[in-house]
Amino acid sequence: MPRYKDEPVAVRVYTVCDESKYLIVRNVPSLGCGEELKRLFESYGPVEECKPMDAEDCEPYTDVFFIKFSQVSNARFSKRKLDESVFLGNRIQVTYAPQFETLSDAKEKLEVRRREVLSRINSTSARKESTQAKNSLSHKRGHGHASQGSSTTDMVYDHVSSNKDYFPSASMNATVNLVRDKLDKIESSSKGSDSSMASKKPKVDARRRI
Repeated sequence: MPRYKDEPVAVRVYTVCDESKYLIVRNVPSLGCGEELKRLFESYGPVEECKPMDAEDCEPYTDVFFIKFSQVSNARFSKRKLDESVFLGNRIQVTYAPQFETLSDAKEKLEVRRREVLSRINSTSARKESTQAKNSLSHKRGHGHASQGSSTTDMVYDHVSSNKDYFPSASMNATVNLVRDKLDKIESSSKGSDSSMASKKPKVDARRRI
């Protein structure tokens, strides 16, 4: 809450005990509009009871109504939406009425709240775990690409022995051996042609020079 001059900051503590499926609606026009008010609140959840409270003090020409929802969540939603809203020309005030709760109502309210908090905690932890799993998976993929790139570089620049089965597949090794044999034959034939050219005597030009 805002600070006024030199006063200390006012702190408002929220507890689940302040909420209730029982509501009190004030400043309702005295026009016999109970059914219209019930239909308005039923748009936010099932209403078990809606009746005027004649014993409550109120402003002239206005009524006070008591409304009971079947679920606390519906009452919470309707209060948030309808409090200080305009109904038939009047601005109505919607407040919780936990003083009408029984012991079983209080137990049910606390149990529902406990389940809501646990579901939120579980959903948050599940989102964190999924995010961590995605990050670790992307890290592993990046590391795999880097290692694959380094191995490819090694394959390009590394010297491969002529008597080594370099590939895991037997057919690929057979193809490599066949290519090696052909290269050896070509190399040997080229060496033989060079030696034959070297053994031939060079021709002497016996033509008469002028």
